[in-house]
Amino acid sequence: MTETATTQAPPAVPARAWRALIVLLAGMFIALLDTTIVNVALPTIRTSIDASEATLSWIISGYALAFGLALIPAGRIGDRIGHKWVFFTGVALFTVASLACGLAMDSTQLIVARVVQGLAGGIFVPAVTAFIQLLFPPQSRGKAFAIMGAVIGVSSALGPIVGGLIIQAFGEESGWRLVFGVNLPIGLATLVAAVFLLPGRTAAAEGAPAERPRIAMDWLGLVLVSAALVALLVPLIEGQDEGWPLWTILSLVAGALLLVAFGAWEVRYTRRGSIPLVPPSLFRHPAFTGGVVLALVYFASFTSIFFTISLLWQAGLGHTALESGAVSIPFAIGSIVGSSQSARLAQRLGRSVLVIGTAAVVVGLAAIWVILLVTPAADLTNWLLLAPLLIAGAGNGLFIAPNAQFIVATVERKEAGSASGVISAMQRVGSAIGIAVVGSVFFGSLVVGQGSPDALATGFVNSSALAMAVSTGFAVLAFLLVFALPKRTSTGH
Repeated sequence: MTETATTQAPPAVPARAWRALIVLLAGMFIALLDTTIVNVALPTIRTSIDASEATLSWIISGYALAFGLALIPAGRIGDRIGHKWVFFTGVALFTVASLACGLAMDSTQLIVARVVQGLAGGIFVPAVTAFIQLLFPPQSRGKAFAIMGAVIGVSSALGPIVGGLIIQAFGEESGWRLVFGVNLPIGLATLVAAVFLLPGRTAAAEGAPAERPRIAMDWLGLVLVSAALVALLVPLIEGQDEGWPLWTILSLVAGALLLVAFGAWEVRYTRRGSIPLVPPSLFRHPAFTGGVVLALVYFASFTSIFFTISLLWQAGLGHTALESGAVSIPFAIGSIVGSSQSARLAQRLGRSVLVIGTAAVVVGLAAIWVILLVTPAADLTNWLLLAPLLIAGAGNGLFIAPNAQFIVATVERKEAGSASGVISAMQRVGSAIGIAVVGSVFFGSLVVGQGSPDALATGFVNSSALAMAVSTGFAVLAFLLVFALPKRTSTGH
């Protein structure tokens, strides 16, 4: 009886582990808050520093791309030198870059600061999942990851609301700068707490001694994939502004060729017995390949929604940043509710929770698209978008937390760590590509007529409808790709 009870009782989690989790999630919070908080500031930034349309896309896409590219090498460096000081360095750089964003005097300074900010986020975020693996025993790890998933959903959903409140309280010029400044107190507090609450040499949760594996970094692979993604992203963002000259086409072709070169190098690097940036063996599993594309297109869909709505609500319809942020409240509520139930429903329904989630996002975005198509600009209010955004938010909450778990389940257990890194990177790359494509469609189709007081609003509504159709298309593709995943994960949680 005693032996059975002992076997069934999960090992106690030290209080130090929970305190460390709070510190780690504070860093996660500001990194993901900054993926959406800037959206409501874009129209104000546009007028404050005379930013071009391409600059507005770069502010979002540059952050997401740098974030994604840093994730995998940062995780490898953490494995080698210890995750505590990688986390500390990333948060410190993120805090300094946030200050630089707030002090930027022109578009170039702001874009550079945002790219550095995204790079810093990609440096410290892998330490969060690494510490959860190391500090929590398997029986408690699911709870820790569920809390992390909730923080991801809530921070992303709250971004537009917090941004709107700050701009409303401090005015447009100071407000958009303080949107970045909100990271400073959180970042500084996180740095101080990290010094005292994060263990320096972390033993595994099962009690094994910590090791520092010697892992050679695949620097050429990193250069090739970075160059490929930049070559693809630059023409997508700048092409519409420049009138799609020859260099944009050549850049897209070069990006595709660089991706092929990256794949060939990864195969060769692996055959030499080294550990590649992206193990080619992962893509021997067709379901994993589908899952990676799913991660990319889903994040391209949902992160572009409020880019479109913020520009429409403020630059087109003349509402304040707070009113623009308030439009996202139903989505935030839906995300919070959906994410709170996602773990329980995933255990009961398996893959069906992802099917339901992506279907709800499709329904919500398609409804917004139809509303924008049929509603005159003068009659468009946030009440018309309330139900569709609530539905889309609930679907987003159901999808965000468990999706990586199902994609990782498509590969062998020994490949799970590499698979997680690739998925996280593709989510951020998807965000960058989504904003680039949707921004290009939005600004490329923006035509403001003459002679009507509603001409500006009508032009923005028409462009927003087309941009939302693209976001909806991404969501439909994500819905179809969910069926490539296994019906259940092997862990059952």
